[in-house]
Amino acid sequence: MNWSSAVGDPPEQKLCRVLSLDGGGAKGFYTLGALKEIEALGGGKLCERFDLIYGTSTGGVIAALLGLGYSVDKIEEIYREHVVKVMKRWLPSRKTTALEALAAEVFQDKKFNAFKTRMGIVGTQWDAERPMIFKTSADQAYEGKGTFLPGFGCTIGDAVVGSCSAYPFFKRKFVLTGRRERVEVGDGGYVANNPTLYAITDATESLGFARQNVRVVSIGVGEYPSPKLRAWSIRKWLSKLPSMTLLQKSLEINTQSMDQLRKVMFREVPTIRINNKYTQPEMATDMLEADLEKLGLLWQRGRDSARELEADLRKLLT
Repeated sequence: MNWSSAVGDPPEQKLCRVLSLDGGGAKGFYTLGALKEIEALGGGKLCERFDLIYGTSTGGVIAALLGLGYSVDKIEEIYREHVVKVMKRWLPSRKTTALEALAAEVFQDKKFNAFKTRMGIVGTQWDAERPMIFKTSADQAYEGKGTFLPGFGCTIGDAVVGSCSAYPFFKRKFVLTGRRERVEVGDGGYVANNPTLYAITDATESLGFARQNVRVVSIGVGEYPSPKLRAWSIRKWLSKLPSMTLLQKSLEINTQSMDQLRKVMFREVPTIRINNKYTQPEMATDMLEADLEKLGLLWQRGRDSARELEADLRKLLT
């Protein structure tokens, strides 16, 4: 099975296959479960099957690892080892320190020229109150192609940490661009927790693919009831803070509104959205989940969700 675009054909004649991954903290285990099934359908690394991979926050971490050629199994291994270490720390400074240590270990000093396919890592330029999307190629730029720097000259690790810096859960991240500018970056979920709309716009408006020739797989993190936690739990105390409640609600609204806009603006673009809703009490969780057993359950539900759409995935991607 060969999902790659035909080399040498003009953009309007060949296919552009897009993978888009939502933000959602520890709930990214659901994303990994779905990706496990998609990778199996293709029989190879997803960086070789998709022409453009976009990710926000935890989706940005997964997207970056896929773009570097990691298998889904290897990414899951990294998540199982490190996500609990990050999420169980309740001070934002300690969460950020743990996340930066993970990024340094995994990404080292690699920059965006290390990616094996086109990428988009979504962050928020905090002071300017606008999106900051770290991209790999000048042909993805809407303007300023002549001065384009892959990933603004930042390291992959800094871009990913910035995309994951969900204030007030985490501290915001200062990144240093290739032009020595110091930019404060917040979580990409503030502008596009579901980055599919940005990814399709990249494919059609920047890269020049005809809408009917773009194929999209958009993966969320699932929808779950809020957890009922013990009275003494620090996690419960954090979750009840107005700022925390507002942030989580804002990310959920952002996710749904971006998907609704995608349906209206790009109805001609064949898209599979994997993001099932669960109402069972045992599925209650949130982005701060640190229970590996619960995260394993999310992973299983992600696999189930992708399997339900296996026939559609085959049809869309071949």
